[in-house]
Amino acid sequence: MRITGLNRRTFIQATALAVAAPALTKGRAFAAGKPIRVGFVTPQTGPLAFFGEPDRFLLERFKSVLEQGANGRPIEILVKDSQSNSSRASELASQLALKDEVSLLITAGGPDTVVPVADQAELNGIPMIGTACPWQPLVFGRNSTPDKGFDWSYLFAFGLEDVIAAYMGLWGTLDTNKKVGLLFPNDADGNAWGDPKFGFPPALAQGGYTVVDTGRYTPMSEDFTAQITKMKSEGVDIVAATMIPPEFFAFWSQAKQQGFQPKIATIGKALLLPTTLEAIGPTADGLSTEVAWHPSYPSRSATTGDTSSIVTKEWQGATGRQWTQAIGIKHALLDVAVDVLKRASDPADPGSVVEAIKATKADTLLGRVDWSASDIKNVAKVPIVGGQWRQADRKFDIAICANPTGAAIPVADKLRPVA
Repeated sequence: MRITGLNRRTFIQATALAVAAPALTKGRAFAAGKPIRVGFVTPQTGPLAFFGEPDRFLLERFKSVLEQGANGRPIEILVKDSQSNSSRASELASQLALKDEVSLLITAGGPDTVVPVADQAELNGIPMIGTACPWQPLVFGRNSTPDKGFDWSYLFAFGLEDVIAAYMGLWGTLDTNKKVGLLFPNDADGNAWGDPKFGFPPALAQGGYTVVDTGRYTPMSEDFTAQITKMKSEGVDIVAATMIPPEFFAFWSQAKQQGFQPKIATIGKALLLPTTLEAIGPTADGLSTEVAWHPSYPSRSATTGDTSSIVTKEWQGATGRQWTQAIGIKHALLDVAVDVLKRASDPADPGSVVEAIKATKADTLLGRVDWSASDIKNVAKVPIVGGQWRQADRKFDIAICANPTGAAIPVADKLRPVA
């Protein structure tokens, strides 16, 4: 396997970090035949870099699988850092399609990464598989419908309805006034979460909650005084948000300074990493979030034979760092990509790759990925549950506290009030 990062010119111009490492490229001997190229657009720098944190580790784990390849040809992963920028993600996907002539695009890292890559896949007729993005921004955000779909872009992930079910599963175990303050940015993610038709507001109202919508704030805002004031005046007991870590740091510290103490704070995206909680300190004890992967997940990868617990132990042993949800998510992305290329009758033929995607029934660390089992065209659903961060001995770990899905994912405890 050979892993190609950014070329030198792009590196100098964009000051991005090249992913290719000598340990992954030195002395590589390919199987006979031209490699099957896969373009991997991933945020490895910038505010969404936590999505790309496990990339190098996982590519090393998949090394022998990629060298074995498909149809007698090795699989070559061309890794491109989107730098957490949607315009750059689009440019890189276009480059991979037109200049690098990849057979497949793969991507993960929220709508700001996945949606622009999907747009380029449709524009250039290149099959794409994405994850770690609710399906609504991919479908509704691109002027499509669940029954219409797309020609080339495919997603396996959860939907906002699944996030909402997980959140309400958490909240239902505590006594609150059921007033929910919404805090969403003016970006692809925030606008989807706050959408008046398919987002949080109508679903919460139907569930008997009173919605206090603070409006869409400007991404990377540093002052949340207005939003906090509104939530305090309305007597909000529950905060629901999707934010990147710098935004949440600002909001949470200002909430404490201004005496706003909700019973529950369930925050999407920002709370995927334990380092975020550690940076906040003791006041982060009890914060909750959605959980797309956990070491206790019972599923196994058919590609590598890994279980979630095995990958977790090896990650912590190799890096000295605590596990993150992105590990299981990205492992599943590579699982599905390899599975698809192995089954494609001709990986050089885009139509053949698309047919293989449609026929996928791949067992991954997230569970089975099966597009044929979904009522939403181009979208395969995977489970998502609710979890709460708990601090013990100065270390934060997340416990699954709600499982509204049909998957056999164990629930460890009930939600507790935030510290």
